[in-house]
Amino acid sequence: MAWDLDQYDQNGIAMPIRVLPETEAEAIGERVLAVRKSGDDKTAQVLNTSPHYLFPWLYDLATHAKVLDAVEKVLGPDLLIWSSQFFTKDPGDGGYVSWHQDSTYWGLEPNTITTAWIALTPSTPTSGCMQVAPGSHNLDQLPHKDTFNEGNLLSRGQEIQVDVERMETIDVVLSPGEMSLHHVQLVHGSEPNVSSRPRMGFVVRYIPTSVRQLGGRTRAMLVRGEDAFNHFELTSPPTGERTEEGWYAVRDSTARLSAIVMASADQESRHESHKVSSVFTDKKHGQR
Repeated sequence: MAWDLDQYDQNGIAMPIRVLPETEAEAIGERVLAVRKSGDDKTAQVLNTSPHYLFPWLYDLATHAKVLDAVEKVLGPDLLIWSSQFFTKDPGDGGYVSWHQDSTYWGLEPNTITTAWIALTPSTPTSGCMQVAPGSHNLDQLPHKDTFNEGNLLSRGQEIQVDVERMETIDVVLSPGEMSLHHVQLVHGSEPNVSSRPRMGFVVRYIPTSVRQLGGRTRAMLVRGEDAFNHFELTSPPTGERTEEGWYAVRDSTARLSAIVMASADQESRHESHKVSSVFTDKKHGQR
């Protein structure tokens, strides 16, 4: 499936987009693996919390010209990184991601938000690649429930309250150095890794500077263009690896985001669940 803007607008996803040579992507993956195996639990844990604040080489990846060029085609010229993290599945660890929409608890408005999923190892059906329901970003926000299930890589185990079996789904197969871009409301998930090697993806969330954070002021990093809105506390790029300034940005960003996400989740949980009409494509009959 070739990359083009029409594909993103229609399906809510574009892929595969080649941004790095395969050998270069695998070398970055080895550096991440070394951090995970270093015995430094604090640093390994922060790989899930905006590590582009701490590691210049991850900042360089998140701001690579080919990455930003593709994001700009979707969001326009003035770009912020809102957050980043790794989604890593080790062989046989049982980790999975339930079907969900990223927009559920993020508290960002409007929904002109895209996520880059950059593969550092092969992402295949066997290794638990992302699966998506093309076009589901047009369905607006769907009801979710928090499961907190063991093995779920999402913080609250949030899961959409719809019958995914009635939705058309595809596998997002990526080689190292390829990425996908997906819309914040696209329904997606993934299965466990049953292959013999880790599945590692660097996930970066980009927003145009016009987007604002509901419920508080959080951190973001200007990576292209100008910020004429001042909706976020801007964070400077890292000047070295694991600097004091970088750690402060991580702690402060985590605290601000956690407060907003928790408040959003608690508010959502107080709402009564409601029935969702059958607006999904029926795979058997091809009707909506």
